[in-house]
Amino acid sequence: MSSEEDSDFYGDDDVLMDLKAKVRKFDVDEWWQDHKTIETPLKLQARKQADEGKTRLHNPYAGEPYAWQLTESVDDFLKRVPPATTEDPIDSLWIWICNPYIERKAKRKANNQRIRGGEDEAPEEEGADPAGLVEAGEERLHLARQFIDECKASGQTKIFITRECRKAGLDASRDILDVAKELRVTCGKWMLFCDVIQVNDVWGIIAHATANNELGIAAKVAPKSTKDTRTERLICVYTADFTDTKDVKRVAERLKLLGLVRAKPLYYKPGQSVRELVSAVFKETLTWSDCYTYLGIASGNPWEIKASIYDTKSMLGR
Repeated sequence: MSSEEDSDFYGDDDVLMDLKAKVRKFDVDEWWQDHKTIETPLKLQARKQADEGKTRLHNPYAGEPYAWQLTESVDDFLKRVPPATTEDPIDSLWIWICNPYIERKAKRKANNQRIRGGEDEAPEEEGADPAGLVEAGEERLHLARQFIDECKASGQTKIFITRECRKAGLDASRDILDVAKELRVTCGKWMLFCDVIQVNDVWGIIAHATANNELGIAAKVAPKSTKDTRTERLICVYTADFTDTKDVKRVAERLKLLGLVRAKPLYYKPGQSVRELVSAVFKETLTWSDCYTYLGIASGNPWEIKASIYDTKSMLGR
């Protein structure tokens, strides 16, 4: 193609002169000022990247007076409801703080709020079915109890009966944990007991670590009881999944680094708690906490199921 033909492609001389004049007069800054609201592709991409970089904080206990709120600092929360002197309220048996970086279902929407005792447990995972766990667990425990009663009445040796009863309890325990996993009732808790004179300090360490995403999904502490005269207070540190031993151990290691694992080992219980055992089935009440507690499986339970499934001594060593 000749140079003459090239020039014709862009227009004649008059057109070219006109275009060059427009370019010289064009003010880029003024144009952007007039068109700053236009959603250009670059603008949309930049906004998307900015939104993805933002961290959205969560608080399933928003509005609960005895829980930490995102509108206050952790220090202000600790001053507002110190466990050493805050008496147990009518509507709550615990003081709560939740990990704001982990999304959980709001307390008012959680299914465990419709189960007696479940309102005192950790924030619930989306899709969790604690009522289904209670129903399935009751049936499984009923079968275990039937077998144990028949075994004790069999006339076999004491060694045989003890062995078979313990095996029945272990089998029931495994089945219940499997159902809990399937129904997403999987949170569990490390339990710390401390003297009342230390509870504010220990709770303060745990509260800050929970809010900073160093521990698990939530933590709770028992307030001052007007009925219980014991000097020890219970603090529970929840993890999302009792079957995730790596995460359970990570939290235990962090508690140790925080100086909270000392001579006495800490114990870990699975699931979410409900205080009562299958009283409708066995006509007896056993207070406890945790997927076991939804079923009331405490120490000394009739199935000889071990209440805790981990401890810091075996998990972390001496």
